[in-house]
Amino acid sequence: MIKAVFFDLDDTLLWDQKSIKTAFAATCKVAEERYGVDARQLEEAVRAAARDLYTSYEFYPFTQMIGINPFEGLWGNFLDNHHDQFRKMKETVPAYRRNAWTAGLKTIGVEDLDFGYELAERFPQERCQAPFVYEETFAILDSLKDDYQLLLLTNGSPDLQNTKLAITPELIPYFDHIVISGDFGRGKPDPAIFEHALSLNSLSREEVLMVGDNLMTDILGANRAGIKTIWINRDNKERSEIIPTYEINHLQELTRILEEMS
Repeated sequence: MIKAVFFDLDDTLLWDQKSIKTAFAATCKVAEERYGVDARQLEEAVRAAARDLYTSYEFYPFTQMIGINPFEGLWGNFLDNHHDQFRKMKETVPAYRRNAWTAGLKTIGVEDLDFGYELAERFPQERCQAPFVYEETFAILDSLKDDYQLLLLTNGSPDLQNTKLAITPELIPYFDHIVISGDFGRGKPDPAIFEHALSLNSLSREEVLMVGDNLMTDILGANRAGIKTIWINRDNKERSEIIPTYEINHLQELTRILEEMS
C-alpha cells in the first residue's frame, strides 16, 4: 500500500525551464534595445558560452554529482559554506556570469565588457522575478496532502533550491520533509539519497511512489532504490532505456494511478 509520494521540484512542480527562458528573454531584450542585436541569437550564444565555461571548472564533477546545471550558475549565489566545493562556486560564479555574458555578446559582434557585466547582474534579478508553478501543481498537492505523506526530493545547492522555494512559499507547507542533494552530499540518481528519504519517513520502498520529470535522475535513481516511479512527460519525449513504472502527461493523472494501486 502506498503511504507516501516523493516529488522532484524543478520541471515537475516548478516550471524552471520557463523561468530561465523568461529571464533570458527579458535580459537579452535589453541588449536588443541597446545594440539592435537579435535577442534569441544572444540567448543561444550565452547559453553555449555558459556551458563551455561551466565544464572547465574544477568543481564541475561536483555539480554533476549534486545536480546543478550551468544556468543555475548564472543566477545562484551558492552561499553553502558547509562544503569546500560550494565555497569555490561562490567565489567563481561572479566572474563566470560576467564571462558568459561577455563571451555571448562577442559571439554576435558586440565587444563591451561593461555591458556584459550589466547583463550578468540583470539576469539573476529577472530570474527571481519569474517564478512559475505548473497550473496543476497545487490542485494535485491539495488532493494528496490528507491521505499521503509528501516529501520533496530535489537535486541542487541548498541555498539556490531554498531561494526557489522562498519565491514560491505556498509550496513549502505541503511537505513533511524537504531533501536537497547539496545538504545530503550525493544527488539523484544515487540510490543513497532515496534511502535517506525513506528513513526520514520510516517507510519501506514498497510504500512510496517517486514522481519526476527526469529519466536520468528521478526515475533511474528511484528504480535503483527499488521504489515505484512515475515519469511526468509533458513534452512527449522519447523514452530511453530507463523504464518508469508509470508514465503520465499531467500531474492530475496521479490520482487515477493511486486509486488503482489502492
